[in-house]
Amino acid sequence: MYVQNLNPTGSLTLSALLASLPLLALLIALGGLKWRAHWAGAAALVISIVIALGVYKMPVGQALDAGVFGAALSVLAILWITFNAIWIYNLTVKTGHFAVLRRSFTAISDDRRIQSIVIAFSFGALLEALAGGGSPIAICAVMLIAIGFGPLKAAAVALVANTAPVAYGGLGNPVTILGQVTELPPETLGAMAGRQVSVLAVFVPFVLVGIVDGRRGLREVWPAALTCGLSFALAQFAFSNFVNYKLCDIFAALVSAGAVVALNRFWRRDGVPNRPVTAGGAVDDDAFTRRVGTPAGDSRADVAKAFAPYGVVVLLFSLAQLPGISRALEAPTVTFNWPGLHITSQAGKAVSVAYKLNWLSATGTLLFLSGVVTALVLGIKPTVAARTYWETLRQFGWAIVTILLVFALSYEMNLSGQISTLGLWLAQSGALFAFLSPVVGWFGVAVTGTDAGSNALFGKLQTTAAEQLHASPILFGAANTSGGVVAKMISPQNLAIGTAAVGEVGSEGVLFRRVFGWSVLFLLGVCVLVFLQSTPVLGWMRVGG
Repeated sequence: MYVQNLNPTGSLTLSALLASLPLLALLIALGGLKWRAHWAGAAALVISIVIALGVYKMPVGQALDAGVFGAALSVLAILWITFNAIWIYNLTVKTGHFAVLRRSFTAISDDRRIQSIVIAFSFGALLEALAGGGSPIAICAVMLIAIGFGPLKAAAVALVANTAPVAYGGLGNPVTILGQVTELPPETLGAMAGRQVSVLAVFVPFVLVGIVDGRRGLREVWPAALTCGLSFALAQFAFSNFVNYKLCDIFAALVSAGAVVALNRFWRRDGVPNRPVTAGGAVDDDAFTRRVGTPAGDSRADVAKAFAPYGVVVLLFSLAQLPGISRALEAPTVTFNWPGLHITSQAGKAVSVAYKLNWLSATGTLLFLSGVVTALVLGIKPTVAARTYWETLRQFGWAIVTILLVFALSYEMNLSGQISTLGLWLAQSGALFAFLSPVVGWFGVAVTGTDAGSNALFGKLQTTAAEQLHASPILFGAANTSGGVVAKMISPQNLAIGTAAVGEVGSEGVLFRRVFGWSVLFLLGVCVLVFLQSTPVLGWMRVGG
């Protein structure tokens, strides 16, 4: 039995400094030394194991087993989701329907800056709402390349866009997990998070336009950015607070895209009507080649088939929420304690090491079934669908190793006690913790790559700190989610997914430096907002006390 000691050196500051070394090593290796993500992840994992053994006195067997447990969790939580989401996308490329989808988006406007916010922000939010994981990053990055963006710029835009929707990704999975961990109502947590991330959503399209075209872009197309961000924010706030947090991103994505389409019917830019144009197949690339429809244009049937895969995903995921079907999908689920791990917290409670093998109800399985139905709808032969799946697996390469290593790192730090040490140290800041609370979530997502993972690691810590400080546990719990969403763009596994999708594996360090500044700027904004919500200044924005 390993009993966690959250202050192994006797000095909480020194213990926290040692516990932070794996995270610092990860950031320096990626951003400063320009290492590939899998090497950076491996180095951070080794440092974490050394600290677990030498400082926290964790037994060798359990220290190694903790990393294996984390890697095993990533298979269903991330890899199974991402593989199947990208497989669906690759099927549409094989048949030429992706080109129809691309032309449908470019028909909204002839301006790539406007196209980028509709694709990366609105459509990306829809993908995040349905599947989560790294699927919006991979799919949107490739779509941006198809309309003329360079590979790394496309990946950067997709990463930055994947922020505000993340809190409710995978049908609200991060908020649901936060509720389970903290034993607080997820509906209340979701409502509070909606009063934070919806503010962030207003500004994200402006940043995307700035990345694409700098100050000139902001000066020329700010009405489109404002329309997209504000409409998304209002819909996200309304649904998270008054309807259902699990559905808010789906409707926010549709509302924001519809608002931009409506704007472009009437808006005159520089005295010239912003009429939509249909892009042709001038570029010799699979994504541009017209293999369905006629040279005269895409028929309604062509467009319907192009959007059909995502309609299938919406339908299957909606059906899976029905009580009878949900119970049937959960019936074969097997949950067991991971062998070899016997850990007790400093407070004397057993630390959960449960592995939930929900192979039938898992998000990735529903995506796989969506891919099978997509293949049938698009008339793809089984052999072609199977070959495409194998090509999808090969496409990720080292990205698979990166994801396994990063999850191994996160659970090594969590089970040894390193993560909790950092949280306790931050909690010593007293009232200032309201400002630092989102930073905890930010670190959690930077390590795990998912907001759900960060909530699982830090959710209870946040509410415990709130109780010690006589503050709102709902506010701090939601802050963990809101702070985490802006770290997704810098997490090694998402950087690996982005570079793999655009064919730039090995450039994770370059991509990290391009987006790190935006992550920190967004984080600062969330920190200020949460702090003000903890005071009378914006205390009226709080929900649930």
